[in-house]
Amino acid sequence: MNSKNLILVKLLLILWMGILFLPNAFAVPSYSRQTGLACGSCHYSPPELNPFGRKFKLEGYTFATKAEVKDDKKDHNASLSLLESFPLSAIFDASFTSTKSPQPTTQNGNFEFPQAASLFLAGRWGDHVGSFLQVTYDSQSDHFSWDNTDIRYANTNGHMFGKSLTYGALLNNNPTVEDLWNSTPAWGYPFVSSNVAPSPTAAAIINGSVAQDVAGFGGYTMWNDHLYLAGSLYRSEHIGGSQPNPGTGFGLNIRGVAPYWRLAWQTSSENGNLEIGTYGMHMKTSPNAITGIEDGYTDWAVDFQYDRALPQLKNDVLSFRGTYIRENSSLAASFAEGAAAVVDHHLNTIQGNVEYHFGTRLSGTAGYFNVTGTADPLLFAQTQITGSANGSPGSNGYLLNLSYWPQQNIDLAVQYTGYMKFNGGRSNYDGAGRNASANDSTYLLIRFVF
Repeated sequence: MNSKNLILVKLLLILWMGILFLPNAFAVPSYSRQTGLACGSCHYSPPELNPFGRKFKLEGYTFATKAEVKDDKKDHNASLSLLESFPLSAIFDASFTSTKSPQPTTQNGNFEFPQAASLFLAGRWGDHVGSFLQVTYDSQSDHFSWDNTDIRYANTNGHMFGKSLTYGALLNNNPTVEDLWNSTPAWGYPFVSSNVAPSPTAAAIINGSVAQDVAGFGGYTMWNDHLYLAGSLYRSEHIGGSQPNPGTGFGLNIRGVAPYWRLAWQTSSENGNLEIGTYGMHMKTSPNAITGIEDGYTDWAVDFQYDRALPQLKNDVLSFRGTYIRENSSLAASFAEGAAAVVDHHLNTIQGNVEYHFGTRLSGTAGYFNVTGTADPLLFAQTQITGSANGSPGSNGYLLNLSYWPQQNIDLAVQYTGYMKFNGGRSNYDGAGRNASANDSTYLLIRFVF
């Protein structure tokens, strides 16, 4: 590490140590202000939800203990129910990233202040309606843009076969963002990431490829606190693009609607919570067009999550999570345009992690990922850093994360990502002499939530 990078690291560590001894903060996120509960009531560590947090989300973010402005419905007048405190929150992230080897012609050791800043309208809108609504400032593009959004109506008074039934309707912009568990892509591990370090090129459609680029409407239900079923229909939205959508300039333009489905079963014991499930998405799309030949994608996946409380260790929690995603695609449009060498493709993605929660103050996580699939020298072309010399989408590696919360609204995290294979190769993977391990990265994060 050169002297400039060493100085940056020292400055960041000094700031980090200073934060450890800050006095108690009074500002807390809007859900806490609404419920009167600490963040640890819903989270093992944000964003990992515990059983109460999953129930809060399932019921539309509407549970509240604080004062409201109310006017009961009388005759032909509508009722009114408003929180006295406006449900607004903010997150501010600063970070430092260093890769094992510099990316050619660029500096190594990047300090971003901020990396991102987000505003949230998150909380109860009415008796049955609530939201998680996020806009985020990206320092690299220097503007705010729409981020993860989940607005839902929930009814908790249903019954079926003599058992409880919670059901609702939702609007969102990211498949799996409505999910209650941390084993699916939108809220899955890694929970924090650098926007500086290179990342593998190949990713399934449902694994973040259309996040915030679609708009969807759907519904969900939970029966007997065991069986969860959800589904949505999506259309391309292209935030920042012209409306109505002409398709030009966008690689994915949904033809018709793209259905998303989710089925999960959960069960609980005195000290454990287990979820097993499946989810998936089907999409027809035309690159840079809304007419003509179509590409087709079908993603199906299985997932699990098991959280085990350890009474003998002050109820620390050990979590296991994993998912497997299989994507089958027929790229007729891309083949016709010369962007793919073959029509039929598949992509397999395995992601798993284990996390130990030392109360709500400290957590350590180890994760593994592996991507394999059909080689294609046009779809995965040879370019420096981001390309593949052999046209293979294969990548695998591991992540190690340590997160410390001196207060429940301040996070200090260090994360290491190591690659055993990157874009199809271990050595000289891009044809320009770069090895997979050159992209190994160390990432330090300071996050304020208020």
